[in-house]
Amino acid sequence: MNKILEKRHFSENVVQLVVEAPLIARARKPGHFVIVICDEKGERIPLTISDADTQRGTITLVVQAVGDSTRRICAKEPGDFLHDVVGPLGRATHIENFGTVVCCGGGVGVAPLLPIIRAMKAAGNRVISVLAARTRDLIILEEPVRESSDEVIIMTDDGSYGRKGLVTNGVEDIINREKVDMVVTIGPAVMMKFVSLLTKKYDVPTVASLNTIMVDGTGMCGACRVTVGGKTRFVCVDGPEFDAHQVDFDEMIMRLRG
Repeated sequence: MNKILEKRHFSENVVQLVVEAPLIARARKPGHFVIVICDEKGERIPLTISDADTQRGTITLVVQAVGDSTRRICAKEPGDFLHDVVGPLGRATHIENFGTVVCCGGGVGVAPLLPIIRAMKAAGNRVISVLAARTRDLIILEEPVRESSDEVIIMTDDGSYGRKGLVTNGVEDIINREKVDMVVTIGPAVMMKFVSLLTKKYDVPTVASLNTIMVDGTGMCGACRVTVGGKTRFVCVDGPEFDAHQVDFDEMIMRLRG
């Protein structure tokens, strides 16, 4: 049982939870995720760790209510308990001093992107973050992203905040004005697909996190299988991050719709 200490609403369907999990907080690295079970009847829900505090023994999770189990998790309040939180799982993000790194996140994808932004900055990189959403109210974690970024560009579909346009517009503008050594993208599959197509055109190495397709988080169910470089991979055990230029996003998007 893991106690919820804090709760914050980002929007009607997106909440941030600070949860007691001291062992996970000490072991976790950027890119890792946990499996959360809300209650005795709950499903296994994979959630990427957005932040951790080793002194408090807590991890931070951002949850979007999209089904019954995630709605029940989002309905929890401080003082309530999650039945199980297991992790850290998955392969950690490869962090090194690449030079200039562009980190682009869409919607709730900014949550797992935040620890990567922090780690890339700590490794000595120039970090430019591009945050994108349909509208201003769906931009999350802007302040902590700014704290660890050399520059932040906000893109909204409706132009209600930052610049009007897609995440790819912001990324392409950066590539056209300066040398970019690495791009990291996390968000909806279709967003990552078009970021990958863009960076491939400019021959910029790109990493995508495919956490949105995970189900049980152990490789047992096979639901998270994707084709990477012509070979079958399981996101929860082989990833969740892969060379974006090798991912068959069309196949992934079709399976997400199924």
